[in-house]
Amino acid sequence: MPKGKTLTVKRRSAVRAHRLFDGHTMHDGPVMVLVEDGAITGVDHSGAAPPDGVPLTDLGDVTLLPGLVDAHSHLAFDPGGHAEKQMLGDDDATVLARMRPHAGQALRAGVTTMRDLGDRGYLALRLRQEYEEGPHIVAAGPPITRTGGHCWYLGGEADGAEQVARAVTERAQHGVDLIKVMATGGMTTAGSDPGSAQYTLAELRAITRTAHELGLRVTAHAHGAAGIADAVTAGVDGIEHCTFITRSGVRPDPRTIDAMAEAGVFVGCTVVETMDGMPAEVLAVLEPMWENMAAMHARGVRVVCCTDAGVGPFKPHDVLPRDLVYFASRVTTNTAALASVTSLAADSCGLEHRKGRLAPGYDADLLAVGGNPAHDLTAIRDVRAVYRAGRRVDRSQPAT
Repeated sequence: MPKGKTLTVKRRSAVRAHRLFDGHTMHDGPVMVLVEDGAITGVDHSGAAPPDGVPLTDLGDVTLLPGLVDAHSHLAFDPGGHAEKQMLGDDDATVLARMRPHAGQALRAGVTTMRDLGDRGYLALRLRQEYEEGPHIVAAGPPITRTGGHCWYLGGEADGAEQVARAVTERAQHGVDLIKVMATGGMTTAGSDPGSAQYTLAELRAITRTAHELGLRVTAHAHGAAGIADAVTAGVDGIEHCTFITRSGVRPDPRTIDAMAEAGVFVGCTVVETMDGMPAEVLAVLEPMWENMAAMHARGVRVVCCTDAGVGPFKPHDVLPRDLVYFASRVTTNTAALASVTSLAADSCGLEHRKGRLAPGYDADLLAVGGNPAHDLTAIRDVRAVYRAGRRVDRSQPAT
């Protein structure tokens, strides 16, 4: 070796399974995924042996999938706590001490990418730097909301076109991956009305214009039909929840839905199961919401299954596999549901070039589950192995 040169040792490996879902299509095996330095270099369907010197892990009768992508989570929120009190009372060290095990919990369930759509003080960005072996984190920082508006306690209050544009620029300077705006009120903030708009069309346009000029996507929390319509008109890239609440109940607007389909707007379907004992007023919203999600999907709207993890005791940070099963039962086929938490979810996060598929050039984020989830989607909860950037995750030890 010439003097002064260093030898770079490539980290190579191979994983074999009986089946593979590539992010779009299920393939019968045997199949083998070849990995080098954290990226996929090949997918072999011939049954061949790995190249000389490449160690092989044969996982047997499992299905390999891309690591799951939860496109709507809140790592700073404690499912068993009170978000407002904790966000106002806990210091950064305390919040970060909760966020790390939340991320580890998701990773052990096969969620290798999480889009955090609302933190305090840009803590999701700090977590990403401090927890490199955790899931890939896409961070929005504090959501932009009007003074006293939904999730005001996260510190993102801004009023008027000038202030909201400045808020976008501030987030860009902190290094966020996208902008989150609370276009309407929400269901988890005291005194907030989820059906009412929080911003005018002009203010929403100021947000999207500034963000797009800075190369950032915008996703809008929106329950109310008028707020959804304004956000779509303003040019947002995504709508979270998309409930279509009006004064007379849930009333989807066909013109807005057509506009979303034509513009390629993503809809984050934050799964809420209908359960026995739910109040009648909740069921009055949920049932038509689910009917509308199925109709939007059929119309061609890009509906992404996601969780809103952290917002309550029924939303632990590893809930995506369970939510996916219910989502499929109400909206689409098993295979399309799998795509909605892999390739489609990655696209909604701006990561379509590296996440959500098992193909050469993509990150080696892998999930192995027992059985065939295209036939029985509950198999997605039978996790046999998780790989993050080519390294197998130790699922026996929770992150601390």
